[in-house]
Amino acid sequence: DEADRMLDLGFLDDVEKILSMLPEDRQTMLFSATMPDPIVALSRRFLRNPVTVHAGHSSEPGVSPQTKQFAYRTHQLNRLELLARILQAKDRGLTMIFTRTKRNADRVTEDLDFRGFAAAAVHGDLGQGTRERALRAFRAGKVDVLVATDVAARGLDVTGVTHVINYDCPEDSETYVHRIGRTGRAGATGVAVTFVDWEDMPRWRLVDKTLGLDLSDPPETYHTSPWIFTDLDISPDATATLPTADRSRAGLGAEVEEDLGGGRSRQRGRKPATPSASSAETRRPRRRRRLESDAAEGSAEPVTQAEEAAKPRRRRVAAVSAATTETAGAPAEENSAAKPRRRRRRRSTGTATQPE
Repeated sequence: DEADRMLDLGFLDDVEKILSMLPEDRQTMLFSATMPDPIVALSRRFLRNPVTVHAGHSSEPGVSPQTKQFAYRTHQLNRLELLARILQAKDRGLTMIFTRTKRNADRVTEDLDFRGFAAAAVHGDLGQGTRERALRAFRAGKVDVLVATDVAARGLDVTGVTHVINYDCPEDSETYVHRIGRTGRAGATGVAVTFVDWEDMPRWRLVDKTLGLDLSDPPETYHTSPWIFTDLDISPDATATLPTADRSRAGLGAEVEEDLGGGRSRQRGRKPATPSASSAETRRPRRRRRLESDAAEGSAEPVTQAEEAAKPRRRRVAAVSAATTETAGAPAEENSAAKPRRRRRRRSTGTATQPE
């Protein structure tokens, strides 16, 4: 499954090695959204007289006609404001947001959560349990916004996804088809929105030309642009945050995380904020322990904790005062004698010449 994506990730050699170790008498099926030449060569090598099944529309290959597509030229600093308005569109159901990097997925998720939206992130740096928890919460409707990278979202089939937002412009036409294919499934309608930066224009025009989208020149758009509200059926009163009355989702915290291993988890490796009393007692400074042992040897009387804390300071003060008294009471001769003597300067030894 997802043969073209395994090719992109460099797993084709591993797939061939696994297939060569399987028994000859077997049934093999290959699934792929696109069929590049290496995948065709793989199918000819390992499949015997395969039956090819094409699922799609001949008029618009790879793009569902039930999905309305929009593209807007946006500034990076205004995208979150624009995204917050789009997420308040009328009749919006589950929504998937695609980013190019894992760091951007985390950043968008945290910002949406701060604005009152029930959002969760899915990417390769998260542990298996954390990813499964986010997907379960998304399918159950506890969160209605899933922010994902391309690799993590491959093969996801979630019922009720009405909107797909390409927060970062897709790299190519195949990636675009995979992303917007999360909505408009099984005859349902969907909305796909793509944010395009000025630097992305050559790449986007190639995607548009390949798929025949007729969106080669996206309008420069901000969160105040009037066509956003009419295109996507957004209320003119929509603000940068979700109103408190509309925050009805339980959120990611309502879903229990299972420890399945793999990757890293957000909670893994954290130390407790406050150490226990026994550990705090064991980690006392060495100097304090030395002073306590000295006091125990010199006196058999019990010493309170306050006296123990004050001991180092009193000893240092006593030592300083004793040294001052001795220096003041010493005679002048002793003071002068205590001064360090000047070092004698050695004469340079030369070669003496004796008369013959």
